[in-house]
Formats: sequence, structure tokens, C-alpha cells
Amino acid sequence: MTNSSPQRRSTALSTRAEFSPFGNKLVQSGFVNSEQMRQALIESRKSGIPLTEVLESVSGRKLSPELLRQYKKQQLFELKILYGVESLDPEISSVGSTTVAHLIDTLIPVDVCRRHRLVPLSKNEDQNPPSVLVAMVDPDNLEASDDLNRILRPQGLALQRMVITQEDYQLLINVYLDDLAVRQKHLEQEKYTDINQDLENLENLNLDDAPEESEADLGAAMKGAEDAPVINLVNRILAKALHDKVSDIHIEPQEENLRIRFRKDGVLREAFDPLPKKIIPAVTARFKIIANLDIAERRLPQDGRIRRLFEGRKVDFRVNTLPSRYGEKVVLRILDNSATQLGLDKLITDPETLHIVQEMVSRPFGLILVTGPTGSGKTTSLYSALAERNEPGINISTVEDPIEYSLPGITQVQVIREKGLDFATALRAFLRQDPDVILVGETRDKETAKTAIEAALTGHLVLTTLHTNDAPGAIARLGEMGIEPFMISSSLIGVLAQRLVRRVCPDCRIPYTPTVEELARYGLSASQEVGITFYKANTLTAEQIQAAKTQGHICPTCNGVGYKGRCGVYEVMRISENLQTLINEEAPTERIKEVAVEEGMKTLLAYSLDLVRQGSTTLEEVERVTFTDTGLEAELKAKRKTSLTCRTCNAGLRPEWLDCPYCMTPRFQD
Repeated sequence: MTNSSPQRRSTALSTRAEFSPFGNKLVQSGFVNSEQMRQALIESRKSGIPLTEVLESVSGRKLSPELLRQYKKQQLFELKILYGVESLDPEISSVGSTTVAHLIDTLIPVDVCRRHRLVPLSKNEDQNPPSVLVAMVDPDNLEASDDLNRILRPQGLALQRMVITQEDYQLLINVYLDDLAVRQKHLEQEKYTDINQDLENLENLNLDDAPEESEADLGAAMKGAEDAPVINLVNRILAKALHDKVSDIHIEPQEENLRIRFRKDGVLREAFDPLPKKIIPAVTARFKIIANLDIAERRLPQDGRIRRLFEGRKVDFRVNTLPSRYGEKVVLRILDNSATQLGLDKLITDPETLHIVQEMVSRPFGLILVTGPTGSGKTTSLYSALAERNEPGINISTVEDPIEYSLPGITQVQVIREKGLDFATALRAFLRQDPDVILVGETRDKETAKTAIEAALTGHLVLTTLHTNDAPGAIARLGEMGIEPFMISSSLIGVLAQRLVRRVCPDCRIPYTPTVEELARYGLSASQEVGITFYKANTLTAEQIQAAKTQGHICPTCNGVGYKGRCGVYEVMRISENLQTLINEEAPTERIKEVAVEEGMKTLLAYSLDLVRQGSTTLEEVERVTFTDTGLEAELKAKRKTSLTCRTCNAGLRPEWLDCPYCMTPRFQD
């Protein structure tokens, strides 16, 4: 007994010498033992994780509020001794969030605060000289002190420092950032939606005072309160369209009002409440002025272009005016290539389809056609294909109307029909420029098509677009242009048809089980779709969206639309020997499609149904965009012809049998 007592005293003394009072208390209370405390200190120093978090992880228990308070008190005392300045405890000393926000907004920028881990607390005008009190995680940071003095000295202010813990700094700066996000959201809503204030005093509008800026900054323009109301109104329309990431703006005069609609993800929606009828001429004239169109010409359509700066990037608007019953309708297509990522792997989600397209693009010569309606993403696919081939050893030339993307290392030519520079003329000039890859923006006439095919036959890879409903339809379209079948079959590598379907919102989509009839409508069988989760979009009406916004229950991802973004649907027809034979025989499009499907072509319908199975889109979107009777018919015919089961009696069939020997059903009968 007498020998153990000095030993215990020695151990207690060594523990007190090794740990801080806080650590000693944890060891003495049995929260951790000495070895755990020692390892926790080492881990905290190495990783930078607060000691309290490490201790809770080691012990598997939560520290009590009293212990946390004691730890923080000790931590602030140590920081005060270490740096020789007063320490700040926001739990004891009240910190005004409004004052902090004002000082960051007007004096010390938030990027300086975050870079050096500091927060301005107050401004003392009574001192001589006046000073600003700043709480710093590292008051000895010379770079931070230099930056602060550079900001404060020109304004006659001195720097007064305090030390703060990393956790308290993070808490204070997060309060500011959260408040900033709320303020910015309110400002954007006011900036982009408060149009009524611009409708006042329109009777005194003087359009002659409108500036003739060629590349104005929309952000700066919207701050010009002295501008005419109609100028502010037009700037707000353009800025809101860019802010909402829409593809088209429709300015539509109606009998009683002016309607403004935006097309987003392929669907038109009203962007504002109907505007007064009296402003129709002024708004139309303003759009024509900034697009450099003739405002006196109101009887013929006109095409123009607007270029603006928005949030530091250049954005082009392709403008078209059309005389209508109640005034000129103006439609603007937004060409914002900074928001588009190029790359076939970013567009095509199906690995097999991606491999086929990449193999086609890698060919040294031949013709590749991309088909689809306007706004289906053809240009993006073409430029993604060019990006695959864009390297120093390849000479690439493009002719477009208009040039929508800028790629370094590529020669791009803008069509100027007034000067006689059309697609065919530019294409003929390319052939004397030693090209390897040629892109023709659009093939509409025989001359352009024939020149493109001749270029493909003479050792160049030519990519161009056609307006057809599907890939096999491109053959008939070229035939209608007067191109001989043997030239088509010998030059064509393949055809890529595409559409864009909306992605169902991942945060508010609704899982459901389709009925047998609904599945059968798309050629699907309920027995084959077991285990597949189908989704519906949680789409709200305009009234429901407004009510949900008021109550704060609206989905933050899609804002009640039910869809967010779009994904591509692709149909790739690679030209085989069988298809070449059919083209030379001038076979009908239906026959070409059947053979292509038999050889493995995935139709637009099949591709979009795969996206439904993956949960990316909905059956409603499939019906809206890709569902056609001919598409489904081709799918079912191909399934029947490649099936080894009788479609009448379900008996097994041998590949060489043309008829079922059990019920005599012709296997290949349509």
C-alpha cells in the first residue's frame, strides 16, 4: 500500500504535465484513457480535425455541453496567449450579422474574408484614427494583414485584430453567405420579372434616343434607370431568357395584348403576364433596331442578329420578324455555346450506339448525315464529331449559317447569300483548300448535295444535316433531290437521326406501374418489364406552381415543371452491303428500315424506351417526341422476322422454316 501510493501520485503528475486541463479532466472522468487521449491529440494535429470530433470518434460517445464549453474556453485562452490579442467568443459577445454583412459588402470583400479566414466585426469612428475590428483565425498571417491594410489605409482606417476559432469563423461566414444567397435571389426575381415598372410613361417614349450598341453588356444595361422604359423592358426579356436558360424567345402580338413565351427543354411556356397592346409597335421596333433591321419595313419577313454580353460571356440571338394580323411577330433563337459541352460520349448514353458513331466518324472519307427536325441538337452532334477529329494533323473546314460554335484550330465560314457565298460555293472552294474533314451546315438543294457526295467520293470525310423524320428517310430525301442511287450507296457511311426528350426531375418524379394496355401501346409486354420502375413527371399547372411558391412547397430543382434538362435519342443506320443493294434497287423506305432493324439498328422508339427503363424520362415524353406508328410497326416486324417462336401457337421454329409446321402460320407474313 505504501509503495503504490507514490506511484499513483507520479502517474497523476505525469498526466497533468502531458495534457491540458481539459485533457486531464477527460482522462480523470474516464471519458478516455491516457493512450486514447494521446492518440487523439496526434490525430487532430495531423488531420486538422477538431480535437472534440476526434475524441467523440475514439470514445464512441458525445461530449456533454459542459465539456464542450470548457474545451472552447481553454482553446480561446490558449489562442489569446499564443497571438497576444483578445479572443472572440460569439456565444458570449454578441456579433451583429447586419453589421458584418454591411462591412463585407462595402469594405472588405467576401473573397478576402474566405481566403484569409477572417470576419469584420465593427467599425469604431470614435478612435483616432478610426479603426475596423477584424476577427481572424490566424492573426499572425502577414499576407492577410497586408491585404487588409491595403484596403483600409486609403480610407483612413486602422486595423484592430482579434483571434477566433476556425469553427466560429465558419459559423459567422456561413450566416453571411446564406443571407447573401437570399438577397441575390430576391434581386434576380425583381430584376427579371418586375416588368410593370417599365410600362409606365410609354406614351412619352422616343425611339430615336435608343443607343446603337453592337455588343452591349446586358448586366450593365439593366442598371440604366435613365433609359427609356421600352429599352429596359427588352433588356429584361433578354436577360430573363438567358437566366432561365431557354432556347427561344417568342414575341407574339395578339388581338388584345402582347404575349411573350419562352421555349425551354423543347416546350413553350408563357414567361410573363400578358402585356398591354399599346406597347406592341415600340417593343417590335426596339428588337428590330438592336438587330440592325429596317424598322420601316413591316410587310416582309426580315432576319437579323443580336450580340450581347451576359455574365462575362458573349451570347448571340438569331432574330426573325414575321408580319402577322396584329403586328410583327419576333422570334429569337439563343445561340449560347458556352452552356454546351461538346463530346459524343457526353451526348450518347448507349455504349453500342456511341461505339458505332465513333467508328463512323473515324473513317478517312465518306458521307455522314445527321437528320432530325429543327432544335433536335443536330449542330451539337456535328460539332461533337468534329471535336473527336480535331487535332493538329487534320485540316477541318466548316460552312454554316450561322456559325453557332467556335472551335480552335478549325476554319469556319459564314454563309453570305447577298454576296453569292452559299453552301455549294463554299464547299467547292474547300476542295481547293486541301481539307481532310468538311462540315456543311445544311443540305437543302441538289447542287449542295451533289458537291458534298463528290467530295466524299474523292477522299474527304463530309458531315452534313438533312431534315427527315428518321435515318432511313434520308435515302429517299437524297433521291428527291435528284442524286443517283449508286452515288448515295457508294459514298454514304451512315445516317444518325436524333431527337431530344426532357429528363424527368430526379427529385420529384413519381414511381408508378403502367397498365398492360399502356405497355402494349408501345410494343412492350408486362411480363418482360418485371422489376423495372417507371416514373411520371410531377408537373404542376401555372396556378399550382404559384400556390406552391407561396407556400414554399415547390420542387427547387424543376420549379414545378416536372422535367429538368434534356437527353438525346439516337437512331444510327450504318450502311451495310445489304443496304447498299437496296439503295441501288431504289427500295422503299419501309423496306430499308426493316432490313436496318434486322441488322441491329436501334430505332428512335427503342432508344427512348431504354431511357424510360433507366428512369431518365417518361412514357409521356416518348409519345410526345419519338412515338410513331411506323416506328412501332418496324420494331414489331423485325421482332417477328428474327423470332424463332411461332407468333400464333408459340411453337419453337427452326431458322430455315418459312412456315410453322404445326399451325401453318407464315413466319414472315406482315
